[in-house]
Amino acid sequence: MRILLLIFIFSVSVSSRADEGMWLPNLINIMNIDDMQSKGLSLSAEDIYNVNKSSLKDAVVALSWGSCTGEIISKEGLLLTNHHCADDLIQFHSTTEKDYLKNGFWAMNKSEELANENLTASILVRIENVTERVFSKINTSGTEDDRRKKIRAVANEISNEISDTSHYTSRLRSFYGGNEFYLFIYETFLDVRLVGAPPSSIGKFGGDTDNWMWPRHTGDFTLLRIYADTNNKPAKYSKENVPYKPKYHFKIQLDGVENNDFTMVYGFPGSTDRYLTSFGVIQALKLKNKTIINIRSKKLEIMKEGMDKNRETYLKYATKYSSVSNYWKYYIGQNRGLRKLKVLEKKKNQEKSLKKWIHSGGDIKVEKYKNVLPSIENAYKKNEAILVSRTYLNEAIFRGPEILYFSYSMQREIKKAIESRNTDLLDELDKRAVNYYKNYDESIDEKMLSAMLEMYYYNVPEYQHPSIFKKIKNQPFSRSLDFDYFASQVFKKSIYSNQNKFSKFIKTPSLYKLSSDPAYQIIESIYSYYTNNISQTRKEVRDELSKNNRIFISALKEMNSSNQFYSNANSTLRLSYGNVKDYVPSDAVHYDYYTTITGIIEKEDSTNEEFVVPKKLIDLYNDKNFGRYADSDGNLRVNFIDNNDITGGNSGSPVLNAYGELVGTAFDGNWEAMSGDIVYEQGLQRCISVDIRYILFIIDKYADAGYLIDEMTIAETRKQ
Repeated sequence: MRILLLIFIFSVSVSSRADEGMWLPNLINIMNIDDMQSKGLSLSAEDIYNVNKSSLKDAVVALSWGSCTGEIISKEGLLLTNHHCADDLIQFHSTTEKDYLKNGFWAMNKSEELANENLTASILVRIENVTERVFSKINTSGTEDDRRKKIRAVANEISNEISDTSHYTSRLRSFYGGNEFYLFIYETFLDVRLVGAPPSSIGKFGGDTDNWMWPRHTGDFTLLRIYADTNNKPAKYSKENVPYKPKYHFKIQLDGVENNDFTMVYGFPGSTDRYLTSFGVIQALKLKNKTIINIRSKKLEIMKEGMDKNRETYLKYATKYSSVSNYWKYYIGQNRGLRKLKVLEKKKNQEKSLKKWIHSGGDIKVEKYKNVLPSIENAYKKNEAILVSRTYLNEAIFRGPEILYFSYSMQREIKKAIESRNTDLLDELDKRAVNYYKNYDESIDEKMLSAMLEMYYYNVPEYQHPSIFKKIKNQPFSRSLDFDYFASQVFKKSIYSNQNKFSKFIKTPSLYKLSSDPAYQIIESIYSYYTNNISQTRKEVRDELSKNNRIFISALKEMNSSNQFYSNANSTLRLSYGNVKDYVPSDAVHYDYYTTITGIIEKEDSTNEEFVVPKKLIDLYNDKNFGRYADSDGNLRVNFIDNNDITGGNSGSPVLNAYGELVGTAFDGNWEAMSGDIVYEQGLQRCISVDIRYILFIIDKYADAGYLIDEMTIAETRKQ
């Protein structure tokens, strides 16, 4: 019986299986290097992560603190990332006269490169295990609030130590639910410029239809450049800054990849929930995902209607639409994957084995772990009562009509400026609003306000309705619950409706008019209700889950003490590794491991914006003018897949071969494994990447920007 139990426990373990795991690079020398080398790696652990000399880690960059990843590909700080990681930059610099989204952008020399406010590039200096230091400050019998305060105090203490002795910044991160702590020290550059981007018809080819799908034919890349001061140190934008001289940059390998080749992905994955319990899976399926899908479906419908009217509005909303659409489709796919791959059943089996393990030990183990699963279940039951309300607050209000969040974010500063008679601050706020209104359409936002309030009213339980809905109910002239009329009156009267109204108010500000603004009153009503009636329950749920998830993960690690464990992704530098692999998604269906430019031509549809192909690319295809970027059969490969373990945040990550040479750039996952953030699906999960040869082909042959390739280092062929 005990042998059978051990076999069962091992079969549902959350520890790493082949190809699964997002590993801390400072630990691969003791956890992974033998396995990596057995799979084909030709490097040492020190080649990958080293604090005493240059290594691969020095060429991996976190963009804006991990929203995406990039890689340095030249001695002059040239940085490669995804098109979708930079589409907000491309859109910001676009006008109807200079439509970089439609036509692409290429700086033909460094003086033409475009500066980007608030875009940062952080390079990891080192990682330190500070678990003992953190735990020495924590009272294990204290509350979760006390625990968080102590952890913040340690983080601030360390941050001050780092900043007092260097120009570096630091971030303290918890691992395994708070059972371990690591310090990440970065060099963060503040001047990152746009160098080149293909048109959206290449960089976003396939659009929403192909998003999260394989086969894929997308040239999802953009080039940036890191600038530094004359001492090669981070500095704010200045014309005097010079291209950054990196410690290391990736060589580019034009041999490409073949099926079963070793590959690794080095980047900053955002977040995963691999230790989520069955109770969390049930709530995702039953409430959370469905609610998000419904809200985002309506938002996309409203934006699309406005964007289709003219190119100017399209440019304003293209990035916003993509942002909403990306995770709208993600949650649809996740629900599908959770059901089809029986993730709930897997989680329940895991918990069943954990219960058996707990009660198979002595009294100490039972006392330590017996309440963990009931406590987690109780927390989710408590959360169920407030989840829809919380989701509507986040998705329909704070991320819904822009006028609401803009009024909320501006209110305090305007009030402060009026009360202190600070005209300089008022002028600054007026200037700040210019960027906001640059990408804003009043008519779209009015429809958004009406739709989001209506959805909130009919989907959030009535006993959780804030007072603003009484006002909508009691509108005059038989307008009760006429959300269109209510929204029209808000936009008619609000100072935030458009730039002219806002600037006029700033010139003659009034505290009364500010506090009585109808847009602000909406968000104030909803958020006040949340603060007074929902937030305490939310805090209790958060604390109960924080504490018991920590215990749950500790129990899982103890149960499987002979196996290697990786922590959930948390926007810190991680390494995953595996092999290039085709796959079989369903009966009688086989997907090859790469696509070619022929597939682009086959998908071409001039009547569908998602599948328009630029004439020049068609001409290059017809001429078969692929140059040195063709494979051994004369084809130009576009995308390829491997079984590396990735998630959001890995977008733009370097895909490296066994020698640490760049063979591609990761940009997506596949539809059949959309539950992968919760359970890695061996045999199905794939990382989709742009073949580096297609990237260089577009730069060289399509954009005629060969000078950029001249500054890259092309590795010698390894083909015999």
